[in-house]
Amino acid sequence: MPGKGDAPVLPGARAVARYVRISPMKARRVVNLVRGLPAKEALTVLQFAPQAASEQVYKVLASAIANAENNERLDPDALLVSEAYVDEGPTMKRFQPRAQGRAYRIRKRTCHITVAVEAVAPASPRKAAKKTAPAKQAAPAETQSNTEGAE
Repeated sequence: MPGKGDAPVLPGARAVARYVRISPMKARRVVNLVRGLPAKEALTVLQFAPQAASEQVYKVLASAIANAENNERLDPDALLVSEAYVDEGPTMKRFQPRAQGRAYRIRKRTCHITVAVEAVAPASPRKAAKKTAPAKQAAPAETQSNTEGAE
């Protein structure tokens, strides 16, 4: 199945956690940390992130990696977080009693977390060798130190 603009579609997998009891803005803050990272590195970042939402995002990413490994037969070390986004879920509305018979509304927000991983195309050895070839270096200019002429 061809993708957009005749670009080759890289194999991958995705995972979705729906109705997660975290506000979407807080979850987006964590998801933005891992978008575009290699999957193993993203797991490490999430493991040590101090935000509460990082635990839920970690589970979704681990599930996406497991889906790629088991369903698509992909190498988990060659996976990249290609897509990661958070959509708003339904909001539960509750009331908090206040003074003089008033009631304040409390909104308990939920979100849907989606993470997609894809296999990175391995670079050919010839192209990698061309990129790592050192460029011509200019000869270092000789400089005199100020301590020589001070005496």
